[in-house]
Amino acid sequence: MSSLGPDWVRCADGVLYRSAARVLLFDDEDRLLLARGHDADDPGRSWWFTIGGGIDPGESPREAAVREVDEETGMRLDPAGLVGPVLRRRARFDFFAETVRQDEDFFLARADGETTLSRAGWTAIERDFMDELRWWPLGELSATAAEVFPHGLPTLAARLARGWDGTLIHLADDNDDQRPAPPGGERRHGPSNG
Repeated sequence: MSSLGPDWVRCADGVLYRSAARVLLFDDEDRLLLARGHDADDPGRSWWFTIGGGIDPGESPREAAVREVDEETGMRLDPAGLVGPVLRRRARFDFFAETVRQDEDFFLARADGETTLSRAGWTAIERDFMDELRWWPLGELSATAAEVFPHGLPTLAARLARGWDGTLIHLADDNDDQRPAPPGGERRHGPSNG
């Protein structure tokens, strides 16, 4: 287990790896919920990203997505109400002075009624790097100069806000041309692109 939590495992190449579930969560005004975080080693740099996090042992991506939304926002979603996964991404990024790799399944969901947000369920790590939650109007998201992940999210969000056509979208991070196998050689969950 790493200091980042039990969902991160160190691969043979020394890089931490995990599988994650994320949610493109829209409200009834088609605003997308994003979190803003910052790099602890470079507090002046911040970025916006979707709600979600690591898949715990024995948990399905759908279950993880629902749990993460609850922990990060206080909103409770019905697992049956999640659509997808609609998108899969491989990412490599720096996180708490570590280079990490993550395979992500993204689900689509709609917030029913009340959209009051709470930080009460944030973990210690989330409190250290997450700064705020915000419902973004899609036009404003498309026009922002802020860093937003995954790359191309404003275009994807506008497309998916109209509904999902059933086609799984695959994104590969520009910095990651090879997905690692976790220790033991088995992937708990990952993209099915060959």
